[in-house]
Amino acid sequence: METAIQNRNRKGAEQGMERTDKKQQRLAYVARRYYLDNQKQSDIAKEMGISRPMVSRMLSEARALGVVEITVHEPDSQADGLFRRVCRLHSLKGGRVIEDAGDDRLTNRRLSQGAAELLQDLKTCRLGVGWGYFVGQLVTWLEENPRPESSVQEICPLVGNAGFPIRNYHSNENVRLLAQYLDAGPHFLYLPALPESLDEKQVLCSTELYHQICRVWEQMDTALVNISNYPSTPDFASVARYGNRLQEQHACGRLLAYYYNEKGNIICSEQDFAIQIPRELLKRCTNVVGVCSANTSVRALRGALHSGYFTHIVARAGLVQGLLEAP
Repeated sequence: METAIQNRNRKGAEQGMERTDKKQQRLAYVARRYYLDNQKQSDIAKEMGISRPMVSRMLSEARALGVVEITVHEPDSQADGLFRRVCRLHSLKGGRVIEDAGDDRLTNRRLSQGAAELLQDLKTCRLGVGWGYFVGQLVTWLEENPRPESSVQEICPLVGNAGFPIRNYHSNENVRLLAQYLDAGPHFLYLPALPESLDEKQVLCSTELYHQICRVWEQMDTALVNISNYPSTPDFASVARYGNRLQEQHACGRLLAYYYNEKGNIICSEQDFAIQIPRELLKRCTNVVGVCSANTSVRALRGALHSGYFTHIVARAGLVQGLLEAP
């Protein structure tokens, strides 16, 4: 049976809850009159028979207790608005559009930071990396801003190693450095990007080294792929691989060592001997992030987006605006 003390405690608790409910009702009434009915505090005070300072205190208490929640919607930046428009037009999942810095070097640093942040937002675990100027810039930025807490666990190259002395195209070395700065495990591709001939490519692609990297490509969840201009430097033996096809089919850009036109069509050749991730494997990847350096052209970005390979982009605002304004 309930004792007298328990009875008093129960009644006291019930009365306290009742007082709390009544208080919150009064606070809600004052807040509704002020915020929704646009009544002055002085008019609310007269209506309720209390002072105006009391109304002010009640409004403050209503906010403190969560009776009132105030949300401020900041106006979109230009980059945010551009980003949403591009996503709608090209069915992108997301990415980063970065405000131009007025200087290519600073803009590339901002783009590198945006790419690193996007990889983290995507919770990238197994990353494939292309080559080119932007990848070199990303390596430099991460050298100064390492991210040992990154979600990336494994990194692999998407294209073989170049035979010319330009660091941005030394795929294995870039992967080694990225793995170091992201505290991830590297996978290497010990094959050239451009062997001597198609026959040599066929021999190299029959080796266990190639089959091993194919298994790694099949497991990756994110690919970071350069969107570059055409004509490009270096030339990647384009005449030996394509003859006159790049000119005849109006190539405008390059992703990895593949060339494409503004309609997004990859330009193919039976004599193409480049060693890189097969397009069907790239297409299967959950996230394919197209990264544009400060000098990527509107034509190159337009063709890349029309290709249908990319799910995300990282680009400067001026480039995206030029894409949207172009006929």
